[in-house]
Amino acid sequence: MKKIIFILSYIFFAINSFSNIKGKVVDVKGEPLLGVSIYWQGTSISALSNQFGEFSLPENSQNKTLVFSINSFISDTIIVTDVHLPIHVVLNEIIQLAEVSVSGKKLGTIKSRTAVFQTEKITATELCKAACCNLSESFETNPSVDVSYSDAATGAKQIKMLGLSGTYVQMLTENIPNLRGISASYGLGYIPGPWMESIQVSKGTASVVNGYEAITGQINVEYIKPQASEIVAANIFASDAGRVEVNVNASAKVSDYLSTGILLHASDELSSLDENGDGFMDMPMVKQYNFINRWNYKKDSYVSQVFVRALSEARMGGQMTSHTSTPRYHIGIETERYEFFVKNGYVFNEAKGASVGLLLSGSLHTQNAHYGLKSYDGHQGNLYANLIYQTSFGPAHKLSTGASFNFDNYDESLTVSQLDNFVSREYVPGVFAEYTFNLNDKFVALAGLRADYNSLYGSFVTPRLHLKYNFSDFFLLRASAGKGYRSPNVLAENNFMLASNRAMTFDTNLKMESAWNYGLSAHTFVPLFGKEMGITAEWYYTDFEQQVTVDMDTNPHAVTFSNLVGKSYANSFQLEANLEIIRGLTATVAHRISDAESTIGGVLREKPLTSRSKSLFTTSYQTPLKKWQFDFTLQHNGGGRLPDPDILNPLWEKEFKPYTVMNAQITKYFRTWSVYLGSENIGNFVQKNPIIDVQNPFSSDFDASMVWGPMHGRKIYIGLRWGLDAAT
Repeated sequence: MKKIIFILSYIFFAINSFSNIKGKVVDVKGEPLLGVSIYWQGTSISALSNQFGEFSLPENSQNKTLVFSINSFISDTIIVTDVHLPIHVVLNEIIQLAEVSVSGKKLGTIKSRTAVFQTEKITATELCKAACCNLSESFETNPSVDVSYSDAATGAKQIKMLGLSGTYVQMLTENIPNLRGISASYGLGYIPGPWMESIQVSKGTASVVNGYEAITGQINVEYIKPQASEIVAANIFASDAGRVEVNVNASAKVSDYLSTGILLHASDELSSLDENGDGFMDMPMVKQYNFINRWNYKKDSYVSQVFVRALSEARMGGQMTSHTSTPRYHIGIETERYEFFVKNGYVFNEAKGASVGLLLSGSLHTQNAHYGLKSYDGHQGNLYANLIYQTSFGPAHKLSTGASFNFDNYDESLTVSQLDNFVSREYVPGVFAEYTFNLNDKFVALAGLRADYNSLYGSFVTPRLHLKYNFSDFFLLRASAGKGYRSPNVLAENNFMLASNRAMTFDTNLKMESAWNYGLSAHTFVPLFGKEMGITAEWYYTDFEQQVTVDMDTNPHAVTFSNLVGKSYANSFQLEANLEIIRGLTATVAHRISDAESTIGGVLREKPLTSRSKSLFTTSYQTPLKKWQFDFTLQHNGGGRLPDPDILNPLWEKEFKPYTVMNAQITKYFRTWSVYLGSENIGNFVQKNPIIDVQNPFSSDFDASMVWGPMHGRKIYIGLRWGLDAAT
């Protein structure tokens, strides 16, 4: 298989290219427009813009007039005088008296027909369909990404994709590797929902430009940009569970070239809940303050961005009161985090797309935590640099190359029966190159290769290949294959397990994890009732060469992290259909089957705490002129295996059963503001007895890691969104 991949990558260099017209279509705010129809007037030669607003279509020697057309925008035509120069078109929305008339509902999730990667963009429209207090709640309506609690005591959450945990998904913010190491356990709660402009989800091995860590996929969060956001906006949220939250963002245009923006967040839990009466808080009380300031400078061919962020969070959980002579089991986690990045880019030749960019970023993360009688103090410092050069060789050939450097410094101390210190410094310089061949957007091939040196694990090479072929305007096929690596930081990434009394043991010589990922997806677009139904079928297979296995089966009172001895893999198959049934009414139906197995104790077994299947149904209706919006989501999660209980004293079952969760929300829109009312977990399904031996938190049987379902029951919330646009 590997030989075939490399042979194919060389063949692409020999394919002849054709002359194409390229360009980009945006709205008056500079936001890219998806699905714009571009065609030569009087001909059938046409193309559609992708989610980035980009398009490409063959040159026409008979006619030089290009037409741009899409619902809700005024059509435009231009005369092309130089086919070698990229085209930039701005379309104006159709305006009625007193307000904007939207004849077509804005898409919440955008799947590109032209991108070589299997990527979907979750827009702000989709994020507003639910409460979406933070990143961990942004995937409620997404069939590809699961978010679940890591344990029943700390509120830590983890992403799962393609049947594997989120440690194998590369998390990015503004295309910068982030939420790694110590921040992995609670980092999904560090990004408030109203701060996010969009989320890009890529399945399988991603681009080598951003590193070698993406094994099952890549999730990138884009924050609100000052040059394209409201002058001032606010989001206020409150729930019957006692959570209150305030988000405010403001932007200012300092000059024609310089703009700045501020994002503020404050949230608190005003009450502690114990609805199941087990004496433990159902969810920890979390107080968070979050601040971002960013600057954007753009003049001629030079662009620069500066970003700084500060976060302070306090989590408090554990027993409500102690009814015995033993002390109250208390959980307290204090976090301070600081980040910055600087991006500089310069375009040398716009016609060829020749540019250079330098990205510098850094973070300091401190976490002081105690779990009953145990304590953990962790400090992580990170510095990251990425130098990227891009150019094209004719319309069909593009090259991206550069060098990167990453430094992580860990200083951790763990106190259980004694004090243990763990210090680690990791330097990773690397170089990369990525070549793209694009034949009129009909056939696209992207071959990437990077070489890195890790100061702890030595040198390694990361090859990746992505292919896309459009059989017609209504059917396309994608294929991918590639390798990914990650350094195991076991204690930093799993310190939440200290909330249980399982003994944590580690192999002394854990190896770097590595795996091959293969993917195949087919997309078809079927005319139905005058609309277009999109159908996607996809399969991904992850095969580990080396993995750090998590063994919770051999000893029900311990968890062991060790190097893989044997086989470990994950299969994921998903079928999804999307349709606008009538104007304003959309629906998505999806079903996924997962099969993840790993060798544990010399036996290849199903991974525990992983649902074997997931079914999703979402529907959204927006009334004409966007006065009201109604959203509903149903998730049915299949059952799975639990870690083996004690044979002599079984305190939990061997399997967990399927369950269903429903969410709904109603939004009323006004000219500059909207109010929303919603409910999560309408059916009030809650996992029973999520904490084992909860009455004896200092016993060896106490275990909060057996989590597979919701920790809270029905929740009702209300919120208000307000924004003052520059044109208002």
